[in-house]
Amino acid sequence: MSEVEAIGPQALPALREKVQRIIDEARTQGASACEVSVSMEQGLSTSVRQHEVETVEFNRDQGFGITLYVGQRKGSASTTGSGDEAIRETVAAALAIARHASEDEFAGLADASLMAREVPDLDLYHPWELSPDEAVELALGCEAAAFATDARIRNADGTTLSTHQGCRAYGNSHGFIGSYCSSRHSLSCVMIAEADGQMQRDYHYDVSRVAADLADAASIGRRAAERAVRRLGARPIPTCDVPVLFTADLATGLFGHFLAAISGANIYRKSSYLENALGQTLFPEWLSLDERPHLPRGLASAGYDGDGLATYAKPFVEDGRLLSYVLGTYSGRKLGMPSTANAGGVHNLFVTHGDEDQAALIRRMGRGLLVTELMGQGLNLVTGDYSRGAGGYWVENGEIQFPVQEVTIAGNLRDMFRQIVAVGCDVEKRSSIRTGSVLIERMKVAGR
Repeated sequence: MSEVEAIGPQALPALREKVQRIIDEARTQGASACEVSVSMEQGLSTSVRQHEVETVEFNRDQGFGITLYVGQRKGSASTTGSGDEAIRETVAAALAIARHASEDEFAGLADASLMAREVPDLDLYHPWELSPDEAVELALGCEAAAFATDARIRNADGTTLSTHQGCRAYGNSHGFIGSYCSSRHSLSCVMIAEADGQMQRDYHYDVSRVAADLADAASIGRRAAERAVRRLGARPIPTCDVPVLFTADLATGLFGHFLAAISGANIYRKSSYLENALGQTLFPEWLSLDERPHLPRGLASAGYDGDGLATYAKPFVEDGRLLSYVLGTYSGRKLGMPSTANAGGVHNLFVTHGDEDQAALIRRMGRGLLVTELMGQGLNLVTGDYSRGAGGYWVENGEIQFPVQEVTIAGNLRDMFRQIVAVGCDVEKRSSIRTGSVLIERMKVAGR
């Protein structure tokens, strides 16, 4: 791929040209339609532990994903090779697969009239000119700040810094070709505290499109240490039915489960408890969930979806009522509905929140469990049943009393979402789902 070796906006014209050449080759070999995804990525990551460097890794990857159609038959193949011979062989392989595939009446490109006309600049590309030595220095400094925070920090479970940048292009035989560059940088620290024969582990991290927007390395280390120390003395609690408050970073997972439940693929496969739920009130009437795909520097921002359709802002839930499933072209056809331009997922989901911070929600809860850690994968999407191992803090009289461990929280997502009492203003910005802490009226907490 010599003509596009440099990663950055300067590489995009050559990437788009490569997409067009692949589409032309597919037509030459007899495909009735074709779509192509091309990516180039490079990154640097380093991890340290106990004042020692564990890894320093540099990666540089490229890939071509080719999907073509022979009528209603579909075939896909991929390659890392960029030469003409590699492209011809990959197209031939995809074509052979398509000719042996079963016909699918829903297969094919999205309607040509729905293709994105313009791809907005969402300010996603901010490379970090960081040398390996500088990366190691930052990671070691983060860990050193953690060790200096408290004498009870006795061990480290890894501090990792990573920086990645890449360029992508997508095109199809309708004549659409879109491309963009993006970057992503992160720093995480995991520390272990020890006292009175007990060890506790906790972490802190930050992630951003722009390196200058990352939290200071020392502050990340200190926060990881403080969280670990705060967990010392954790113990189980008796089984009870009480209010549960999910911290904002964990609440993103709750709404992630909801997005999975309304994804078109799970709906047409009849593997979601929200099949036939359109129009139903699933949340309190004050709560809405809306997508904002054109958020500048957003972690999930995109000008077009995986089918080449223009993304647009829209609600999935409004005033508590489910308005739309999450649909790409294929799932929309299966369900007899138009695509919502979400092939590949949702682009920046915003959850309605109030003006109370987490401390205020703890006071409102009065007595219950503040959940700061979840374990296991205890979700049945077909029934909505939810059961996860959890850790956190017991709350009495609106104040944290002691850390909690070895409990299980359980409920059903349908009930949990309807019983949301409040969403805090402590909005999590390190995720593609923007939500504050979530207070649920009542859940089963199984302890000793």
